[in-house]
Amino acid sequence: MINIALFGLGRIGEMHAKNILLNNRCSLKYVFDIDPNLTIKIAKKFKSFPINKTNIAYNDKNIDVIFISTPASSHINYIIESTKHGKTVFCEKPLDLNIDKINKCKKIIKKYKPKIQLGFNRRYDPGHYSLKKSIENGEIGKLEKIIITSRDPAPPSLPYLKTSGGIFKDMMIHDFDLLRFYLIKDEIKEIFTSAVNLPDAKFKKIKDYELAMCLLKSKKGVICAINNSRHCSYGYDQRVEIFGSKGMMISGNKRDNNSEKFLGSKTSIKRPLLNFFIDRYDEAYKLQLNDLINYIERKKTPRAIFEDGRRAIIIANAAYKSLHLKKLIKISF
Repeated sequence: MINIALFGLGRIGEMHAKNILLNNRCSLKYVFDIDPNLTIKIAKKFKSFPINKTNIAYNDKNIDVIFISTPASSHINYIIESTKHGKTVFCEKPLDLNIDKINKCKKIIKKYKPKIQLGFNRRYDPGHYSLKKSIENGEIGKLEKIIITSRDPAPPSLPYLKTSGGIFKDMMIHDFDLLRFYLIKDEIKEIFTSAVNLPDAKFKKIKDYELAMCLLKSKKGVICAINNSRHCSYGYDQRVEIFGSKGMMISGNKRDNNSEKFLGSKTSIKRPLLNFFIDRYDEAYKLQLNDLINYIERKKTPRAIFEDGRRAIIIANAAYKSLHLKKLIKISF
């Protein structure tokens, strides 16, 4: 049985708590949040012990994993303390918003031989992962193009947006990582970015963007296009297309069921898209947890590690630089 201490009990933290509770290979022993009332509430709901100091978890020799789903600004400190105490770490994306802090952390924890899994859950989505396997198996021949569409049904709250790091570090970072997952060892070498605000003035007030597109190219010449939107009237739009010399594959959207209606006035009426990331990637989050358990029990390296988080932030920084300078930016890791 894998014993877990969960830090951060917001909506994604609570989702992780539920998945941990439902998994018979692990146990949620401690929960912690800077809000003590929330800590007590979640502890009761998920049958765990509320703690008011993280040291309780660090110093408990029976705790195998520190599971971090707190705000990004706190991740580095928790990672450093967890690795110093010999714990395996799961950390939600992004590692941090500041690449200098990430690089410093990398140097500090190196001597502890850290075991860290990053929360890039889309690597675990069965549809998205099937594209990866088809690339590896040569089904579509030589990979030539990757197109990713990612549109949220509605923007997060304004307080969240103010501290999120912006659309490239908060939202598109998933897509930067997914590109690297498909490209395998063929790294991204350059990026050109465009972004704009149209319907919602609040994004201008916080110097963020509601709509963004990036054109990237790998060292081997694979062209990659990402388009993001913070709003989408028809639901949570998540699609990936890979194109190669022998064909194409698509990982598409999910619905609550695949039924269709054919009526006198309309034909091929499909059910609405799932409207929230926790619903859309429900299975991916569960598979991600299983990968964490296998990391501990079988010493199997997870699909997303610390370095993947570091490189995703480097690409995000290059995206902002391209937007500011209005030119193509070379990327170095």
